[in-house]
Order: sequence, then structure tokens, then C-alpha cells
Amino acid sequence: MARLRTATATSAGGIVVRYEGTVPYLVVGMRRRDRDGVTWTLPKGTPHAGETREGTATREVTEETGLAVRIVEPLASIDYTFVQHGTRIHKSVHYFLMEPVGGDLAQHDHEFEDVRWIRFDEAPSLLTFDTERALVARAAAHLAGRDGQPPTDAAEHALGSPAVIGGQE
Repeated sequence: MARLRTATATSAGGIVVRYEGTVPYLVVGMRRRDRDGVTWTLPKGTPHAGETREGTATREVTEETGLAVRIVEPLASIDYTFVQHGTRIHKSVHYFLMEPVGGDLAQHDHEFEDVRWIRFDEAPSLLTFDTERALVARAAAHLAGRDGQPPTDAAEHALGSPAVIGGQE
């Protein structure tokens, strides 16, 4: 049996949050993929050469959702492994809590077929991947600790150092 080649990959993305009253909503996107069928996921993507994690996250979220966003604070990183074209890839995705500052979901790019706002309590039944469901649950708990108030100061409200949430995506 042939041994798989190995590689690493890094991406960055965000959980974009808006409030309706005191109820937080987040943005999710739907992709159609041959291997998975339909997947609902958080916006994320691959860095350009020389781009920071923050720069990648902001650019990718804007491209994939149509929203102009601002980073509020870092969130946890997700690590998972998958096989693609005979290569086992270990991927780390670095997430940031974000807020919209403009744009329109109707302006999302081709990578998502559909983009929508959902309540945090809808995420467990809609998001496809366990790793993202766990991250959203952690972010929801963090936001609830603020008594439903929108984030105000990234340094004051940091979610702690990035953690690894295991699993496959």
C-alpha cells in the first residue's frame, strides 16, 4: 500500500456578528461540493503571499460574504486533517470575531451559493462541521458573558489565547 504524501495548509476567517436588540446573529455560507454535497460553513480562505492572518481573514470574509468587516478580537484556531489528491493535509484555520461595517450579503462571491444571517442557536443544526459548531458555541458563550452587549474593545474582551479544537472537516 502506497504511503500518502503529507502537507500543511493555513487559512483564516471569521465569525461575523450583528445584533438585533440583544440577540446576536452570525453569517454562514452554503457551498455545493461533489464529495460532501451541500455544506454550511463559516467564511474563511487562504492567505496571499505576505498577507497577515488578520488581513487574510478580513479579505476572505469580505469576498465570501459581501460584507465589509472589522476584527473585534481573535478567536480559537481549528485544526483538522483531510486527504486530497493523494496527499494528507493538516490544516489550521485561524478565526476572528468580527462586526460588519458595510457591504451587503447580496454581493458575496461565487465561492458560496447562499449567504445568510442566522441566530447562534441555529448554528448547531445548520453548520456542517463539528469543529465549526464547537467554535461557534464557544463564541456564543463568550458573547453571552457580555450580557448580550455588542463588543466594544478588543483588548478588554479578548477571548484568550487561540486554542485547538480537534476533529476532521
